[in-house]
Amino acid sequence: MAQAEVVICFLCMVLVSTSLVEAENLGVNWGTMSSHPIHPRIVVDMLKANGIKKVKLFDSDSWTVKHLAGTGIETMLAIPNDQLSTLADDYDNAKAWVKENVTKHMYQGGVDVKYVAVGNEPFLTSYNGSFIPTTFPALKNIQKALEDAGYGDKIKATVPLNADVYDSQANKPSTGDWRKDIRSLMIDIVKHLNAKKAPFVVNIYPFLSLYLNKDFPMDFAFFDGGGKPTVDKGVTYNNVFDANYDTLVWALKKSGVPDLKIIVGEAGWPTDGDIHGTIDLAHRFYRGFLKRLSTKKGTPMRPARLEVYLFGLIDENIKSVAPGNFERHWGIFHYDGKPKFPMDLEGTGQEKWPVAAQGVQYMPNQWCVVDLDKKENITLAASNVDYACGAADCTPLGYGSSCNKLDQIGNISYAFNIYFQMQDQDVQACDFQGLAKITTVNASQKGCNFPIELLPSAGEGLKLVSATSIMFLLLLAMVLM
Repeated sequence: MAQAEVVICFLCMVLVSTSLVEAENLGVNWGTMSSHPIHPRIVVDMLKANGIKKVKLFDSDSWTVKHLAGTGIETMLAIPNDQLSTLADDYDNAKAWVKENVTKHMYQGGVDVKYVAVGNEPFLTSYNGSFIPTTFPALKNIQKALEDAGYGDKIKATVPLNADVYDSQANKPSTGDWRKDIRSLMIDIVKHLNAKKAPFVVNIYPFLSLYLNKDFPMDFAFFDGGGKPTVDKGVTYNNVFDANYDTLVWALKKSGVPDLKIIVGEAGWPTDGDIHGTIDLAHRFYRGFLKRLSTKKGTPMRPARLEVYLFGLIDENIKSVAPGNFERHWGIFHYDGKPKFPMDLEGTGQEKWPVAAQGVQYMPNQWCVVDLDKKENITLAASNVDYACGAADCTPLGYGSSCNKLDQIGNISYAFNIYFQMQDQDVQACDFQGLAKITTVNASQKGCNFPIELLPSAGEGLKLVSATSIMFLLLLAMVLM
């Protein structure tokens, strides 16, 4: 081989190695709160096709977890907040949880469980302290149960926390400290995590800074400059993410654990449900954020490369909208596994369209819309729309959202259709006191997508049912011959 070829080959190896290392530091949150979720096997194949090597779940549902077996994808299982009291009160319950949700997957070629998330943002002020007494005891019991099961060195228990557990004065990271009402508890928790060599998991959302404060400088939520920087003790911050992250670093330092590992458990941008929740702004956020991650640079206080889980993987149309209508639109993929915009998931510095979910199956191409021949009864629509939107996802109709420009008939038709789809296109679900009809003409209009829902058993389950049905019909035919 010529010397030039050797140099080129070496450079290629370095580039590939760099890409792989970056990809290994990037994960995604896989939420499953959808009325018609994509089959887990298809989702896992999509993760692999996009080179995603880490996944964070919000429960430990065996149906989902078992499909990660043999993939080598590092997995963070989770315990919902409503289970914390049971695990805090009785260590035997913690042992039983580990046996049922961890041990069963720990076989040769099984699931690569790395962390157990004990609760999810349990100290949010909106919970009014409901989980403050139980979170830390549950955390300690789960970690002890992992150790007693022989997994203490491999699997660590932690608590994903919202960035509201700490605050600062005058937006100066160096003044960062724990929220006053939980300060002593947070010090106990971080010292426990440090002793167990477990990470601190924090969720940081620049979008929420913009959403919650109408005076927040918009450009400061992104990574492409243009905003007025913040200077703190000679350190310049050009974006809110770095400032927020370093506020946590200062809080840890003041608690005596300055080197505690930090994982960003959630970071992302919604694409609908709010005037700032758009595909263009989400693309802007991810373009800057992933470019930043590919440089392997951290923050001023923690310059080492960041470990981040993007939030989220797929849109979830039955999530609570209490925080805002945007809650159902955090996915980097649409509800059906189609990507929303090009991204640099591999850390190469180049954007490309992510690989879409393969094998997704849809219901028939039909929509439920207003029957224009019945327009004289349109006064009946209001109560019917309220009913439809009470059971289905009408968040795209909100102010500043993707379907906000529809006229009255368009709004009513959207509500009728989304209910019809979520009811598996049941004919009886497209009546609405005689105002609606089923059509095979695509009802999408004015940039607003009227979705066709997925088959309830899309993927492997459907194929099994279909095969069984075919076999039954063949046997029946033989009997009748």
